[in-house]
Amino acid sequence: MRIIVAKDYNELSKKAASILAGQILLKSNSVLGLATGSTPIGTYQELVRMYREGIIDFEEIVTFNLDEYYSLPRSNEQSYYYFMNEHLFQHINIRNENVHIPNGITRDIESECKRYEEEIKKTGGIDFQLLGIGRNGHIGFNEPDVKFEAVTHLVTLDQDTIDANARFFDDPKDVPHKAISMGIKTIMHSKKIMLLASGSEKAKTIYGMIHGNITPELPASILQLHPEATVILDEAAAELL
Repeated sequence: MRIIVAKDYNELSKKAASILAGQILLKSNSVLGLATGSTPIGTYQELVRMYREGIIDFEEIVTFNLDEYYSLPRSNEQSYYYFMNEHLFQHINIRNENVHIPNGITRDIESECKRYEEEIKKTGGIDFQLLGIGRNGHIGFNEPDVKFEAVTHLVTLDQDTIDANARFFDDPKDVPHKAISMGIKTIMHSKKIMLLASGSEKAKTIYGMIHGNITPELPASILQLHPEATVILDEAAAELL
C-alpha cells in the first residue's frame, strides 16, 4: 500500500486528480470506478479543469459508480446520479452510454445487482477505482459486518452512516436507510485503487485500515491485500500514522 500525505485538502485533490489524469492519458478507454461524497469533489473539479485546458479527454472513458441510494429517483438532488452530473459528467465530454450508476428505484434488486456486475465484466473490469472512506471504515456502502460481501448487493446502512449523510438532507427523516453498492470482491478486482481521506475525524479509521487487522468489521482494511492500492491523506487524516 502506497501512502501519500498532502498538506491539506486542496493539495490532496490536486494529487489525486493528477494520478487519475495519468491513468486516462495512459489508456484513453480506461474503465473508471467512481465515488461520491464530499471528499472527491475537489478531485472532480481538478479533472474538469484539466479537461477544459485540453490536457485530458473523456470521449472513450467508461465509468461505474460504486453505489446509489435505494429509493431515491435520479432527479432527486441527493441521488448519486444527480451528484455525478453536477460535479463531473455535465462538464466533460463523456458519452451518456458509457456512464453506469446503479438504478436506485428498481423493483427487482437481485436482477439489478446481477445486471450491474455483468456490465462491469463486459468491459473487462475496472482499471482504476476511486474510493472514499466512511468514519466507520466503509468503502462504497460496504458497512462493518461479520463477513465481506462479495458482489453488488443491497445494503442496510449503519446508523453512523445515516447520521453522517443527514447533513446533505433538509430533513434527517429523508435520509435513505438502504443503498445498492459494489461488493468488496468487485472493488478488489480493480486493477488499481486510490482511496482519499480528509480530516481528523478519519484519522483513527485510517490508522486501523493501514495498521490494524484485516477484518470485515473495518471493511477498508481489505485494501492491505491489494497490490496496487494508493492512499492519499491530508495531514489531519494522517495525524495518527
